[in-house]
Amino acid sequence: MHVVVVESPAKAKTINKYLGEDFQVLASYGHVRDLPSKDGSVAPDQDFSMSWQVDERGEKRLKEIAQAVKNADQLYLATDPDREGEAISWHIVEELQRRKVLNGIPVKRVVFSEITKSAVTDAFKNPRELNQELIDAYLARRALDYLVGFNLSPVLWRKLPGSKSAGRVQSVALRLICERESEIEAFRPQEYWSITALMEAVGQAQFKARLTQLDGEKLDRLSLGDEGAARKAEVAIREAGSYRVAKVERKQVKRNPQPPFTTSTLQQEASRKLGFGATRTMRTAQRLYEGIELGGENVGLITYMRTDGVAMSGEAISGARESIAARHGDNYLPPSPRIYKTKAKNAQEAHEPIRPTDFGRLPEELRGRLGEDEARLYDLIYVRALASQMASADVEQVAADIEAGKRAMLRSTGSTIKFDGFLKLYQEGRDEPQDEDEQETRLPKLEEGQDLHLRDVEPAQHFTQPPPRYSEASLVKKLEELGIGRPSTYASILQVLQDRDYVRLEKRRFIPEDRGRMVAAFLSSFFERYVEYDFTARLEEELDEISDGRIDWKEVLRRFWQAFHQTIEETKGLRISDVIDALDEDLGPHFFPADPDNPDKDPRQCPSCGTGRLGLRIGKTGGFIGCSNYPDCRLTRTLAAAANRDGEEGADLASQPRVLGEDPESGQQVTLRKGPYGLYVQLGEAVEKGEKPKRTSLPKGLDPDAVDLERALALLSLPRSLGTHEGEEVTAGIGRYGPYVRKGRTYKSIPADEDVLSIGLNRAVDLLAQVPGKAAALRTLGQHPEDGEPVTLHSGRYGPYVKHNKLNASLPKNADPDALTLEESLELLRKQAEKKGGKGGRTKKASGSGKTASGKSSRARKADQA
Repeated sequence: MHVVVVESPAKAKTINKYLGEDFQVLASYGHVRDLPSKDGSVAPDQDFSMSWQVDERGEKRLKEIAQAVKNADQLYLATDPDREGEAISWHIVEELQRRKVLNGIPVKRVVFSEITKSAVTDAFKNPRELNQELIDAYLARRALDYLVGFNLSPVLWRKLPGSKSAGRVQSVALRLICERESEIEAFRPQEYWSITALMEAVGQAQFKARLTQLDGEKLDRLSLGDEGAARKAEVAIREAGSYRVAKVERKQVKRNPQPPFTTSTLQQEASRKLGFGATRTMRTAQRLYEGIELGGENVGLITYMRTDGVAMSGEAISGARESIAARHGDNYLPPSPRIYKTKAKNAQEAHEPIRPTDFGRLPEELRGRLGEDEARLYDLIYVRALASQMASADVEQVAADIEAGKRAMLRSTGSTIKFDGFLKLYQEGRDEPQDEDEQETRLPKLEEGQDLHLRDVEPAQHFTQPPPRYSEASLVKKLEELGIGRPSTYASILQVLQDRDYVRLEKRRFIPEDRGRMVAAFLSSFFERYVEYDFTARLEEELDEISDGRIDWKEVLRRFWQAFHQTIEETKGLRISDVIDALDEDLGPHFFPADPDNPDKDPRQCPSCGTGRLGLRIGKTGGFIGCSNYPDCRLTRTLAAAANRDGEEGADLASQPRVLGEDPESGQQVTLRKGPYGLYVQLGEAVEKGEKPKRTSLPKGLDPDAVDLERALALLSLPRSLGTHEGEEVTAGIGRYGPYVRKGRTYKSIPADEDVLSIGLNRAVDLLAQVPGKAAALRTLGQHPEDGEPVTLHSGRYGPYVKHNKLNASLPKNADPDALTLEESLELLRKQAEKKGGKGGRTKKASGSGKTASGKSSRARKADQA
């Protein structure tokens, strides 16, 4: 008997079918042990010895593996084909050796990048030894992250109240987000004008041309700085009298397709085109990698999704070219296959890119077999990989210079696609929308010396825009460009920043929270070297050199620890006042910028008392801006740029609500306030007869600056009636979980991009129709031994759960729903029944059963509604 260890149970089932009865395939469920979160897990004074700990879940898996190995002839380690997979295999071997289980049993490492029968069987014909260089790189990375997090976090807790932990790579990503926010706050828009002429050639379509020269001077973007200059330019064009094509330039350009996806490019494009976050993308890709049942066996649909490689195998290229020829014709095939090379300077193991395992499995044929997320992501991966082997697009670019009399010169540009090539199938998304002058237009046929007619002149006012906040796609791209972190870790990095409340994702853009800005400023002031981009990138290069066997991993740790430990020691003497002074100096220029229209005005002068000086303060929950005359002056506000704000607008809404106006019916004030659960509008102040004033939360994503009296009154009037459907009233309102529509006892959340104040009856009915009356069972696990009623498995909003009559029990976080047995589900139900009975409330007996059970938990009710 041969024992095989993989990571996931779904993968184990599939591989067991491929290998046959002589193999027993077990799942480790990821890592079986880790460094415990306590002092001494990594000991620098003992040559960086590391103390590992097996958790409860890992212990269960190790016992299963150890029991199977005792009777085995061979142990195969088939964990994922990356550094993390190599590390998991190493941990398993180390633990089995510590438990004296192996006893000379041969151990081999097996890797495959796709879960298909041919790939798996070929891999088992060519096993290898564990790669010690990859293991050393993992150990170095894990030790570095532990030493930084475990030594730096206590400094933050002591010196910067309200902060949480800090990580090696997360801190650098946080710095990027905070620096971009500072750029936005310090930005001052500048007015400029553009002049567009609408031209026409005889018998041809009209087209647009932009003013580029006036009175012999070439105009740049900001040359026409006000309306007066723009109107003079307009007059010059209108009064020119003659309009002639002075020059025409034509250029043939070939556009080549992008390579297939790597981990980071998949995350970027899924964000741009599908609106998926990095975590959602990787979770969905994992399911596609593990596959679905086709033709009686489980088949992986894509190759391994953690990769830096862009070179497809010869077999995959042949499959792509055959599909292109069959579906699009030979003219869409380049003469020879396209070969791509990785450009990333710190790319790791030479894996294939993310591609379909079989180009014959068309997205449209699989759509009914996949969930919505899986179908959309598979389609994206498929067309990107297929397009990467298609012919180039042929584009003709045209630029025409047009003389307007003797004073002005205009220019019109456009392009024509002569042959679409790969563009027929795929075009890469953009991080930011195109400017008008970047958008492709088609020009009529123009010739030099040709006379034109002026139809109109359109002056347009513009203002320069600040750099955009980072989206998940643009931040991942920036981290990759800087060589910071690994593509496989980007999803967790972005998630950790949000979980720690250092940043929030709003309208798909990262905005730093007050706490995050304070942490970033603190680290830049006292640990500047360790949040430098070059330093962090160089450390990543050294980790890659370890994996290549070119440098000793402990030597890297020694060099890092010597300087880092000294910096930690130096911070022990810091006083809170030192921290405040440093942060106030660092953040001051951004929070108190000078008013360009009133340069003599002190930006730090308190707008409330008029004599105090505004400065940075630190409270129990983090940083804020306060007045030096405290406690006589209690003005406070959150960390936001102070330019052009008066006392009311700058005040923290928690202590100084913003008055929006009076309710015309009651005459009471309507205010915008901030409470512990976010922003809300309130009607009135005083509490009469124990009743609280009317309040309504602001919907998520609504800009507080956009809330005026009219909108506030509309929010306070919620819930509002939308009409009746099937004899029942349908209403819309805002509840504890956000905006919703309701009919009777049925609720449905309103999507984030829709407005609770404008949603109509038809849309509400459509949303309510999506709510099943009862969550459908995924499968029946068996009959309950006490009453013979079915025990079923369901998928709800908060994860999988089992159900018996009216009793629901959620599955543990790491449990595999596919592997759940009736016995395990009965134990979950028993514990849930005891838990319900122990809360002080009376329990009801399940119908036809002697077993006590209460009604549904709130989680189960939400799961059924979902």
